[in-house]
Amino acid sequence: MASRTCLLFLLVAFLAGALAGDVIEVNRSQNQREFDYFALSLQWPGTYCRATRHCCSKNACCRGSDSPTQFTIHGLWPDYNDGSWPSCCYRSDFNEKEISTLKDGLDKYWPSLSCGSPSNCHGGKGSFWGHEWEKHGTCSSPVFRDEYNYFLATLNLYLKYNLTDVLYKAGYVASNSEKYPLGGIVTAIQNAFHINPEVQCKRDAIDEIRICFYKDFKPRDCVGSKDLTSRKSCPKYVSLPEYTPLDGEAMVLKMPTDREAL
Repeated sequence: MASRTCLLFLLVAFLAGALAGDVIEVNRSQNQREFDYFALSLQWPGTYCRATRHCCSKNACCRGSDSPTQFTIHGLWPDYNDGSWPSCCYRSDFNEKEISTLKDGLDKYWPSLSCGSPSNCHGGKGSFWGHEWEKHGTCSSPVFRDEYNYFLATLNLYLKYNLTDVLYKAGYVASNSEKYPLGGIVTAIQNAFHINPEVQCKRDAIDEIRICFYKDFKPRDCVGSKDLTSRKSCPKYVSLPEYTPLDGEAMVLKMPTDREAL
């Protein structure tokens, strides 16, 4: 009996240690293998904000003269070379206090462009930053294992690889009348960063541009850059819409339906 009790104790101790170990490895055993590269996805606010139907304090499209006029961060996403990606790799509930010292930079460069509350990995709703951390940040191990370093590194990448500045210097500026050759925009990025980006559009307006990196943050081609000439990509001539924000009250009165929250 004593020996059985001892064995049972050792088994319980072993299982407890295994469960207390790296939960990321548990998820990888469920077909969520380690990622291959990072995609820094940057969104053009002029395209996104012109669909705004409702204003609220967290929607940067509603900041009036302080609304963003440059590319803002959508996320830093761990991706696979086969075009797929991991998500929600382990449970790590978002805690905004962990990134409180980064909040000014996040508000400016990584703002929410919606009044909606995106879903989290566990069936609830949360903040834009919480969604990005839980869905994508938790899959960025072994490079990142905590919120603070994930968000800090993303901000640093954004500032180092200043996409808005690159395009503006090449003559591609916000306009509601000009159309620009997609090839010219891609070439400007290639010349600046020596990689092929991924470009996504909504109709003829640039929606997002992705710059990709190896795990050591050296730039590399994006997997999606191979699809630039496919039917799912942008047309040959594209726009960078200029957004003129209305004040919050006027927007609610003129367009009361919050499509983004549906």
